[in-house]
Parts: sequence; structure tokens; C-alpha cells
Amino acid sequence: MPQLSDNPALPVNLKSLWTQMVIESQVCCDPLVMGLLATGISNHDNFAMALAAMIGRKLGDHFVSREDLTGLVLECYDALPETVCAGAADLRAIRERDPACPDYVTPFLFFKGFHAIQCYRVASWLWHCNRRHLALHLQSRASELFAVDIHPAAVLGRRILFDHGTGIVVGETSVIEDDVSLLQGVTLGGTGKHAGDRHPKIRRGVLIGAGAKVLGNIEVGEGAKVGAGSIVLEAVPPYTTVVGNPAKRVGTRLLELPSLTMDQTLPPIDYMI
Repeated sequence: MPQLSDNPALPVNLKSLWTQMVIESQVCCDPLVMGLLATGISNHDNFAMALAAMIGRKLGDHFVSREDLTGLVLECYDALPETVCAGAADLRAIRERDPACPDYVTPFLFFKGFHAIQCYRVASWLWHCNRRHLALHLQSRASELFAVDIHPAAVLGRRILFDHGTGIVVGETSVIEDDVSLLQGVTLGGTGKHAGDRHPKIRRGVLIGAGAKVLGNIEVGEGAKVGAGSIVLEAVPPYTTVVGNPAKRVGTRLLELPSLTMDQTLPPIDYMI
């Protein structure tokens, strides 16, 4: 099985993150959970090996075994070490933004939004290595297991939060930049069967509420907020809040990145207008 080589590009804080996770995994004394914590965390030497084993354990099946898939993920991490760094950054983002997250071990083991994004990162590497059938197999398995469907050709940045995750769909030509937060049921989709660049571009710091649909090759500008249940069919200017079907601008200009505050409240709206 390939091993992750020592690489100076890996940040030093990756080691400190792993040390913290090992400490957290040793707190629980429930005998029914201690084996899970050992298998998921403390039996491994570092963050990358634990993450690879988690993906292998989750996605392995009778077509691609757990062992072969774990080795494939480690091959990805060895070829593209920034994939490991992105996974660690995603984990830190969850810890910072999600009030339901008490530590790092909880999202690492149990949050399927995090799992789906890490599976996408490996599938994306396979896609760009022209191993597209295998990439689509991982996409399909992740969709079956997590109810999150991310096309491997989509482009995702770092520090991405898929809160709850269930029902999120990210189309082939979508772009999600750094520091974005999506709630459950969000669709980044097209508007028809035409090919080419047809999916949304979500810029840095955007927050998209539960059940919102953003359709077509449109841009949701940096620091924008999309209210829950909205249908977005036109570009959203930066630091703007939109809500409704079809989505309309409301309120005043936002002063900070809503994806970091996770403030999903909306200004007073006169729905009779």
C-alpha cells in the first residue's frame, strides 16, 4: 500500500491537528464506542492515513475493496499533498462554524457533509488523471451513502462546510470558492439539457440556506447570502442578501462574510409587495 511521503508543503499545524484529535479520541470510555475511535483515529499514524482509511471504509464495496480504495486514496495524497491540507482546512472550518460540533473527532467520524467533500477531492484527482469511470464510481458511492452528489469535475476550494449535507447537489461545471457554507438541500444546477459551462459560480464567503436552488451559469458574488428555499436565476451582487422565488434583493449591504458567522436571519421583509 502506498505511504504518504514526507513533504515540506504539508503545514506544521496538520501535526498539531492530529495530536488534538488523538487526545479527543481517548476521552470517551464507552466500551461500545472505544473500538470505533481506535479504528477511526488512534490506530493510525497521522491525519492522512486516518482520512484515507475512513474513505476506504465508507466507500469500499465488492467492486472496489476497502483495502484497494484506501491505497488509492493514499496514492492521491502522495501525488497531491494539498488534498490532505484541504481536508484538514475543511475540518477546522466545521469546528469553527457549526455549533453542533464540540471537537474535531465528531465531524471526522460522523458528519457526512465532511465525508462527501473528502470523497469528492479524491474523485476530482481521478477525473483529472483521466480515470473517469473510477471517479464516477466514487461519486456514485458517495451519493448513495451520504445523499450528497458532487460531480468530480466541479471545482471546490478550501474551508467548505456542507452543514447536514443531505440533498446537496453540485453540478459538473460548478465552482465553489474558499470559505463557503451550504445547508442541506441546496442545488447548484443547470437550467436545461444544453452542454458546456452551465452551472453556478459561488464566490468566497457565500452562505446558501437550506433548500435553496441556484440554477444556470450565474455568479453569486463574494460575501452574499441566499435565504432558505430561494430560487436564484440571476446573478447575485457581492455582499447582498437575496430571498424568495424568484430570489430578490432585500435589506442593506452585508459587512462581513455570512459563511463565517452562519447568520441565517433575514431583514424585515414585506411579502405583500
